[in-house]
This record gives sequence, C-alpha cells and structure tokens, in this order.
Amino acid sequence: MNSKLVQPSYTAKKEDIKREWFLIDAKDYTLGRLASRIAKILQGKHKPTYTPYIDSGDFVVVVNAEKIKLSKDKKENKIYRRYSGYPGGLKEISFEQMQSKHPERIIQLAVKGMMPKTILAKHMMKKLKVYVGPDHPHQAQNPKEIKIENI
Repeated sequence: MNSKLVQPSYTAKKEDIKREWFLIDAKDYTLGRLASRIAKILQGKHKPTYTPYIDSGDFVVVVNAEKIKLSKDKKENKIYRRYSGYPGGLKEISFEQMQSKHPERIIQLAVKGMMPKTILAKHMMKKLKVYVGPDHPHQAQNPKEIKIENI
C-alpha cells in the first residue's frame, strides 16, 4: 500500500476546540427526545471534529424546564430513586413531586443517563445549564436559540 495515498484520521486537540452556546426552550418537548439531543450537543457529536476521548462539546442552556412533557403513564409511574448507602437509606420521589420541587433536576438526570459512563461525562455535564422559567443569566454569552428537531 502506498503511504502517500493514505490520509491519517483527524483527531481534535484541546487548543482547536471552539465552544458555542446554545439555548433550548424545553416547553412542550418530550423528556427523552430532548435529553438525547442535549447529550449529543454536550458530547460534540454534532460537529465534524468529534473525537470520543476529547471534550469537544458545546454549552447548552435549557429554559422552561418545568414545562417538559411525559406520557400520562410515565408521569404517574416514574419514580426517581437515590440511595445513601446506609440501611433504610433508599429515598424515592415521584415525577410529579420532582416536577413541583426541582424541575431542573429532571432534565439533568435524564441527560446524565444518556452520557457515557466516564470521567469525561462529568466535565461535559458542567456545560449543561438548566433553568426554571424563561430567564437565564447567560445573556452575555449570546446563546443561539435552536430547535431540537434541527439537531
């Protein structure tokens, strides 16, 4: 094989990564579809320079987290569990309780579940900003508003 004809694979470097800010309005979107597309942006899979072992993703600001949709069956039966590690330390909270107390955590937990189970995912999750209501403190970053259908 002629080595002059073989083009090496592209790998992104930290210095070459240009991060953007995206704004997503979660109003009337289904939780799973929204979370999978947010995870794709956070990982950088929407870019042609995607490299699995480099954090090449962008920042995502999600507003109106309290207006997320779930099917009727899931809305009634979904339970969030966490365990402290102690006997009797299992805490359970229903979707409706979570939506009334901490609606931003619903999206954060859904996106976290769709991220790779590596240390890199922890760094990627720091680029996710979820807010209740239409206001957010990231106006200075000038985020681009996008629809999840376009991702």
